[in-house]
Amino acid sequence: MTSETHREASPQGLASALVASGALSSDWLPSFHAVPRELFVPDRIWPGIADGTKQNAVVYRSKDPGAWQQAVYSDIPLTTQWDDGDHEGDGLGTTPSSSNSMPTMVVSMLQDLDVRPGDRVLEIGSGTGWNAGLLAHRLGNPNVVTVEYDPGVARGARENLHRAGLEPTVVEGDGRSGWAEGAPYDRIIATCSLLEIPLAWLEQSAPGGIIVAPFGTEYGGEQIVRLTVNEDGTSASGNCTGGSAFMRLRQQRTGRPLIDAYLHGTPWPADGEKSTTTLSPWDTGKWFQQFVIGLGVPRAFWRAERYEDGAYTLWLYSRDTLSWATADYERDRTDYEVVQSGPRRLWDEVEAAYRWWTDQGRPGHERFGLTVTPEGQTAWLDSPDNPVPQQS
Repeated sequence: MTSETHREASPQGLASALVASGALSSDWLPSFHAVPRELFVPDRIWPGIADGTKQNAVVYRSKDPGAWQQAVYSDIPLTTQWDDGDHEGDGLGTTPSSSNSMPTMVVSMLQDLDVRPGDRVLEIGSGTGWNAGLLAHRLGNPNVVTVEYDPGVARGARENLHRAGLEPTVVEGDGRSGWAEGAPYDRIIATCSLLEIPLAWLEQSAPGGIIVAPFGTEYGGEQIVRLTVNEDGTSASGNCTGGSAFMRLRQQRTGRPLIDAYLHGTPWPADGEKSTTTLSPWDTGKWFQQFVIGLGVPRAFWRAERYEDGAYTLWLYSRDTLSWATADYERDRTDYEVVQSGPRRLWDEVEAAYRWWTDQGRPGHERFGLTVTPEGQTAWLDSPDNPVPQQS
């Protein structure tokens, strides 16, 4: 998902780099040229980095047009809102809550969508409106509906689209409900991360419709899934197509209690039981490994307490606040101290999920998939008949 920052800060320079990398195909190139990214980027932005989720210092078009142009036509995400709009000032906020997505990810997901002439498309998460603009240019305004929860963000997207000469339907609402008034849709695309694929999207899909969405685990990690909806709209299934790092759908954010909810004021190690492991906490921390662990270890999350020389303590927590664990990482060690407390042995679960992945030959994203039914959703390896084992 990474790409170089482009030397030529222009639509042509970015397009050429995306074509050369294979991300941008010839069928999307006319829309990419006709719907320039700059029309969908506000005056104030926080440029991101290509291979991570961090942001750089604020850039204003009105104050530094060259830096703004360089950011807009680089293959990086651009944060446009922090903390659901509550953040004030030009510093970094706590949590990015709206953005103009990384161009490589935008065009890759559009290619996963595999639209055909006349297709009706529902987008969840309008953001600045650029993705909806590309779809509207390709398919025509009447065939595109985009849903945005934040009224201010929706208003901005509508204004940006109008300035670009495009008028898809922009709906303010809860994206989990889709927009039944425009159904059925041949394609549904989400530009926000999901823990659960809403059944309403299946119900509003045409038979054989495609859903492309970032699917993440509560533990961490995220992949794009491409699901095909069955003939009666009661289930959908498909493989992962690649990694992603989108902002979570607001209604699916989960609470992450602080440490006092677990230790209740008692100094660590409290009542925890000590042991050691030969699995390095470092090996469990990469983005894809987090995704795999998260598939097998539900309702859990982690934080890291960092020290000098790269050492840190990995803290694991169950969402119900009944269980916690720590694993200490130091360089050049071959065994690591673990402390666990509560009915769930969280480090044991994490280790079991990781060992399962290594026992399967360390499969990549293309071998994982997801099936969604009214009874729930199931992640699998190679086939829906081979579900990822749950460790809890």
